[in-house]
Amino acid sequence: MASLPEVVDAADTPSDLITVVDEATVRFEVNSWRAKVLKRPGLLDRATRGTQDRINKVIPERVHAIITAGVEAMTKGILFGSDLIPARPMADGSLAVRELRARAKIKTYRTTASVEGGVAGAGGFVLAATDFPALMAIKVRMLGDVVGAYGWGGDTVRERLFLLHIFHLAFASAKRRPEALAELERWIAGVDQPEAITDYDWRRFQIEYRDYIDLAKLAQLIPVVGAPIGAVVNWRLVDRLGETAMMACRMRWLANG
Repeated sequence: MASLPEVVDAADTPSDLITVVDEATVRFEVNSWRAKVLKRPGLLDRATRGTQDRINKVIPERVHAIITAGVEAMTKGILFGSDLIPARPMADGSLAVRELRARAKIKTYRTTASVEGGVAGAGGFVLAATDFPALMAIKVRMLGDVVGAYGWGGDTVRERLFLLHIFHLAFASAKRRPEALAELERWIAGVDQPEAITDYDWRRFQIEYRDYIDLAKLAQLIPVVGAPIGAVVNWRLVDRLGETAMMACRMRWLANG
């Protein structure tokens, strides 16, 4: 499916969305990204966990309850919902054209998440806590649209597991990322796949997702500085998921080539 080098028409396209795609470049970027994912956890990763535990102790229990419920609802939305699946995945187009569309989707959702995070961050503990399910909804919809831009998606067990593997890899701990990447690669290769979507260990995924975002998002609850922190954190979380989704789709594209 990979094609010869191609430059997408840049007319009326923001400069940061202009892309040049060829198989050699894509493979190089995927390999560089894989090396980053497989990097061993450092001292900062280990220290972050201790800081996170201390911050968790000062956050009201009802805020934790809202966050936990939101993560569970988001996970079930990926597993069983229908609103995240694009009505019409992009049927035709080169890899370059598809990536241009995917980047545009990411940019739109990234901006929406940043605005939402800034507003929520200015509202104190409870309002900031409600940002969790709102941000999750934004990320799930973006994930469906990005995968749809590459021509995939649909209400099947296999396609839903693809989305879940991407989400898991994007927000897995440094220690768990190599395993999450291996699970994604097995999905792409069609090896050792669960027979039913309920066989997926979604509870582990749910816990790891919360652990990943807690430290950054809990800082959004701090008075005065919560608004700018919320805007930046939401931007980065959506951007991270977007990058992971594009790289996963590139891997799938190259594997099918």
